[in-house]
Amino acid sequence: MNVLILGGGGFLGRRLAKELIEKGGLALGDITHLKAVDIAFPTDMFQHVKLECIEADFSDETTIRSILQDRPDVIFHLAAVVSGEAEKNFDLGMRVNFHASLQLLELCRKLDYSPRIVFSSSCGVFGGDVDKVITDETGPKPRSSYGTQKAMVELLMNDYSRRGFVDARSVRLPTISVRPGKPNAATSSFLSGIIREPLNGQKATYPVPPQSEFWLLSPKRVVQNFIHAANIDADSLGDDRVINLPGLTASVQEMIESLERVTGPGITKLISHEPDAFLQSIVLTWPPHFDTTRAEQLGFVGDASVEEIIRSYMEEEDIQIFK
Repeated sequence: MNVLILGGGGFLGRRLAKELIEKGGLALGDITHLKAVDIAFPTDMFQHVKLECIEADFSDETTIRSILQDRPDVIFHLAAVVSGEAEKNFDLGMRVNFHASLQLLELCRKLDYSPRIVFSSSCGVFGGDVDKVITDETGPKPRSSYGTQKAMVELLMNDYSRRGFVDARSVRLPTISVRPGKPNAATSSFLSGIIREPLNGQKATYPVPPQSEFWLLSPKRVVQNFIHAANIDADSLGDDRVINLPGLTASVQEMIESLERVTGPGITKLISHEPDAFLQSIVLTWPPHFDTTRAEQLGFVGDASVEEIIRSYMEEEDIQIFK
């Protein structure tokens, strides 16, 4: 079985590739070849005889058409311009997040084959309903270009699946924490930074009031849910191919207190509040409360607590703290 990961050089794409090759887990069969496509790959990219890394622009039609000639059985579409960058550079966000995704669907249709696609969407498709519990019946109302682009692709994934051109499922990711490595241009980057940086002995800031709540999910659970999404039978999903993934609601203050319980009080002294109007204008429109009954019935999973998220990150990054 052939697998394609678009955005395979990103931190989720790398984790997914490694998990699939080392542990398998796809119900459609054993992986014989996995292609990872990204604009660039880190020097420490996981290597394996079954893994082929292709440096290419996801929005380049010639390249993607050539890659699809092998007719991958499963496509994980993780390629995206992140939220902050998409807001600041409208043309780039539209080219990559929207037009390239439409191009992918059109190429599948023109090649007359119907791959199973797992599309990485975002809870950023919602905006402004911060006091409401989001359910599967809540319509998208994005307050950012990134959220709008993701919502448009969700609709396309649904319609192309309805027509039989592809077999897609869109999973809406909560804010991912803790992301390893350096801060990125995502507007939610601080929700990893307030955990990651202090654990590395560095200062961290957050731009919102400490009582601000967010909908969170760990990288470990995201990868687990990507694979699970690829394994779900189309009949179980029906016409609605969009799934709000389980997560947990936590405030910035609760995250800091959880870090203190795990590590002791010294580390959290490195964290300070520095308001940022641009970041607040986006992240404070994200609703933090979700009813994910359908996702849980379908077998998707979340994290038990912020402390579990922190301990999982520390274990993966081999971080030792002695109180």
